[in-house]
Amino acid sequence: MTENSGTRWPSREALTREAATRPRRVLGWVTRSLVLAMLLWGAFNGTHVRGWGVLVAVAAILSATVAGWALFRTTLAHRLWPSLALYSVLLVIAVVAQAADFGVIALVLWCGCAITALERLPIAAALPVTVVALTLYAAVNDDAWLTTLATTAGLALAGYVLRLDAEARGSAQRLLTQERAARAAEAESAALGERARIAREIHDVLAHSLSAQLVHLEAARLLIEGGADRDQILERVVAARGMARDGLAETRQALSALRGDMTPLEDFLSQLVGTDDGAEATISGERRPLPAEASQAVRRVAQEALTNVRKHAPGAKVRMRLEYGEHQVTLVVRDSGGSPGELTTSGGGYGLLGMRERAELLGGSLDAGPDDEGFMVTLKVPV
Repeated sequence: MTENSGTRWPSREALTREAATRPRRVLGWVTRSLVLAMLLWGAFNGTHVRGWGVLVAVAAILSATVAGWALFRTTLAHRLWPSLALYSVLLVIAVVAQAADFGVIALVLWCGCAITALERLPIAAALPVTVVALTLYAAVNDDAWLTTLATTAGLALAGYVLRLDAEARGSAQRLLTQERAARAAEAESAALGERARIAREIHDVLAHSLSAQLVHLEAARLLIEGGADRDQILERVVAARGMARDGLAETRQALSALRGDMTPLEDFLSQLVGTDDGAEATISGERRPLPAEASQAVRRVAQEALTNVRKHAPGAKVRMRLEYGEHQVTLVVRDSGGSPGELTTSGGGYGLLGMRERAELLGGSLDAGPDDEGFMVTLKVPV
C-alpha cells in the first residue's frame, strides 16, 4: 500500500538535531532544562510532599525522563507501536501525578505529549495521542473554558509548526547531503577526466616520437643490411637521436600545455613545417585562442600526419592548412604522393586511429584517405 501524508513519518533528518544550527540546539537544551526544572518545582514545591510523596515524585520524574529518552530513540527509528506504548506510559504517569496532587508534573507531561506527538509521529497516530493529552489537560485545568480552548488550540498549533519546521530542516539537510555527494562525484569525474587527458597527451607524444625514431632506426638497419657506407648509417642514427631529443622537448611542451602554458598554435605549426624542407603551412580565417583540448588535438594530428608522410611517401611535398571558422577549426594536411618508402610496412598504424578517437571525444571528426594526388587528412574540431 502506498504511504500517504497521514501515515508518513517525519524524515530521520527532521527527527535529529544534526541539521539544526548551534543557536537552535542551545535553545533546545535550554527548553528541556526548563521543563525538567518545572517538573522538579512541581514535585517539591507543595507542602504535602513528605515521606513517600518524595519517593513517588522522584520515581515519576525518573520514569518520565527514561520514557522520554526511549521515545526519542523509537521515533527516530520509525517504530510506531513502541512509540505509542511509551506515550501511553507518559500519559499514565501524568494521570498518577495528578491523582497524587502533583498538578504541575501532570500538566507538563500532557502538554509535552501533545506537542511532541504532532512533531515526531505520523499524523494518523499523532492525532489520537494529542487529543487524549489535551483532553486530560482541559479536564483538570481550572481556567475559563475559552482560555482552556485557546491554550489547547495553541498547543496543537505549536506541535504542528514544530513538525513543519523539522521537515523543512530535514529537507535542507537532505539537499545539502545530495549537493555534497554531487560535488564529490563531480570532483572525482573531473579528476578522472584530467587523468585521461594526461594519459592521452603522454601517449600521443611518445607514440609520435617513437614512431619517428623507428623510421630512422629502421632506415639505418636497412642501410647496414645493404652494405651502405658509414656516413649514411651515421646520418640515420643521428637523426634518430634528434628525434629522441625532440620527443623529450615535446613531452615537456605537453606538460606545459596541461598547465595552460603553451605556444600559440600558429607558431607551433610554423616550427613544425620549418624542420621539413618539403612542407609548408598556411593559415586562414580570424585567428583566436582555442580551448586547450582543441589546440592539442590540432597539434597532435599535424605531427602524426607529417610523420606518416615521411614514413610512407618520403620526398613528397606536404601542404598544411589551418582554417578558423565561426564554430570550428579545420586542419587539412595533404601530400603530393610518391613512391612507397622502405618503411611503409613498419609500425602498427594506430596513430590516426588515436587521433580520430581524440577528435570524437571533442565532438569533432577526422577523415583520412587518398585523394587525387596523394593522401589527405582532415580534422574538424568545434570551438
